[in-house]
Amino acid sequence: MGYRLGVDVGGTFTDLLLFDASDGRFWRHKTPSTPSDSSEGILTGLDVICEKAGIAPDEIEYFLHGTTVATNAVLEGKGSRVGLITTEGYRHIMQIARSFVPGGLAGWIIWPKPTPLAALEDTVTIKGRMDAQGNTVRPLDEDDIRQQVGSLKKQGVEAITVSLMNAYVDGSHEKTVGRIVADILPDIPVSLSHEVLPEMQEYERTLTTVANAAVRPVVSRYVSRLRGRLADTNMSGKLSLLRSDGGLMSAQKAEEHPVNILMSGPAGGVTGALWVARNAGLKNILTLDVGGTSTDVALIEGLEPRRQRTTEVGHLSVRASALDVKTVGAGGGSIAYVPELTGALRVGPQSAGAVPGPVAYGKGGEAPTVTDANVVLGYLPENLLGGTFRLDREGAKKSVQTIADALGVDLMAAARGIIDIVNENMFGALRMISVQQGYDPRHFALMGFGGAGPLHVNAVARLMGSWPAVSPVSPGVLCALGDATTRMRTETARSFSRLAKDTNEDKLIAVLEEMAAQTREELLSDGVAEDEIATAFEIDVRYSGQAFEVPLTITPDTLRSDGIAGLLARFDEEHLRLFTFNMESDHEIVNLRAVATGAALDLPAAELEKGNGDPSGAKLRDHTLWMDGREQDAVIYERSRLRAGDIIPGPAIVVEMDSTTLIESGCTGKVDPVGNIMITPA
Repeated sequence: MGYRLGVDVGGTFTDLLLFDASDGRFWRHKTPSTPSDSSEGILTGLDVICEKAGIAPDEIEYFLHGTTVATNAVLEGKGSRVGLITTEGYRHIMQIARSFVPGGLAGWIIWPKPTPLAALEDTVTIKGRMDAQGNTVRPLDEDDIRQQVGSLKKQGVEAITVSLMNAYVDGSHEKTVGRIVADILPDIPVSLSHEVLPEMQEYERTLTTVANAAVRPVVSRYVSRLRGRLADTNMSGKLSLLRSDGGLMSAQKAEEHPVNILMSGPAGGVTGALWVARNAGLKNILTLDVGGTSTDVALIEGLEPRRQRTTEVGHLSVRASALDVKTVGAGGGSIAYVPELTGALRVGPQSAGAVPGPVAYGKGGEAPTVTDANVVLGYLPENLLGGTFRLDREGAKKSVQTIADALGVDLMAAARGIIDIVNENMFGALRMISVQQGYDPRHFALMGFGGAGPLHVNAVARLMGSWPAVSPVSPGVLCALGDATTRMRTETARSFSRLAKDTNEDKLIAVLEEMAAQTREELLSDGVAEDEIATAFEIDVRYSGQAFEVPLTITPDTLRSDGIAGLLARFDEEHLRLFTFNMESDHEIVNLRAVATGAALDLPAAELEKGNGDPSGAKLRDHTLWMDGREQDAVIYERSRLRAGDIIPGPAIVVEMDSTTLIESGCTGKVDPVGNIMITPA
């Protein structure tokens, strides 16, 4: 096995982690992100990390990348202009949408409805119709199709979506339209709904395919540019991108179906946490990924992260599998302010980002941020990134003093107030994915990572009652580690839509095995060896008449042994846990999915040299910080010099190249055999 390079591009920093798969050694690097062209920051980091490892770029076998290119295109409204071709009579499908408004009754009055990704003037309809059984009710009119495509050509659309009624049953009509579009607009990418999402519910299928088309040219340009710049460095390793569901897909597949990488960035942290958990002997974890702009949280139970059938980016909610990650605007760059109207301290969601960044970074920032408050309190020493990045503590004090003056309190109280509020924001996000989903957070460890996660994990663990609070090895580049250690994944879906009493397990198994063959072929075409492919299945079940489903994982063997009755019993149990009640209605089997994955990578974690419990050999210097309303003595330790079994009494600060860990007073941190710091109440 060769070298695997994981690259995660964040809003503030680009993280790189080079992993030697043969012996578990790794090298890490953080470099400022380049928002105008992410590939510039990547290439800068690539040169540095290869120099650290003493290798040439052409020795890297796999380049594994988590990216926010598709996410940002949606959030910033910079997707391509999409032309939509749909069935006659359904031109307003994107405008009608679903009758859902966030918030209470006033939402009907004050909520500005988002602009559809495919405008009405760029939507055309064609003659021809297929029924729900796949029978042609009215044949297609190719002359009409050519006329409608010609009108879209005059409109200057940059991508085409074809979404016809009932195409999830039979995609032959869409293929015909796609062929005609390719003749008239040969350089325009075409997305067919039966290929992107072969499931019932016309609006969701159309919306997902339109979203795919909107970001497809953006992603294609980015991937092509990155591939070209990597080739200039003689790097010939396989380029794969991280999917929203935590698996990998080839760069070519990502260009064709970019809707599957809308949440690529946050997924890397969850997959990295899984790798750490396996090596640390943990099974249940809440993740706390704190970056410069936002905090992402997720729940992992029994080493299996929760997944959901929708991907949400801003106001956009598309039907694509994703890890159940919740995001709040609380990061190291979150700006603190005191509105004149209320006079109450607020933190975020506005962020100083990479440019100009927090005041302490000395890059022109003026607004006080969470990072500045940590510097003022002494939680963040002046030297970062192994001493290559020096913080401006006096500048941070001046900025936080503006908050103190506005509140009429002293400097330290204002700084601590900023930290307390941002911790409460993180606490609220964690409750959403634990307590509100029926999980007791006291049964989970809390793992903090990202550049600022280990600074806050101890305090948030107190709020949650989740112990131990874990600071993993290389927490600042854990997302990149997740990119480097996950495996290939693909899936396909099909609507089944029958009452459970009207079918049997043999019919289900026949369809599932047909879908399994399709997903295996996809992975084989991506270069995965046949003996490394594993297949799992998901079945969406609901009570008849409900508008939402509960996905259940299952294997053909379990389906044969337990029958459909066993599947329905599992659904009732899960429905009761989620909603605290069950119904007497008939059960309906709605959708089927087959998920194929490559072999799980058994990448080792390097073990530390054993110590005697005394961390004094890693001590850098004595320190003072502000905690529990007073100034306290603390010690700063160098993480690379800690040994397995070392016990660190709080308050203490552990520094390393990519992050800083804070151990609060009344707590202790113990270094486990592979270098994770497990923080528990003393």
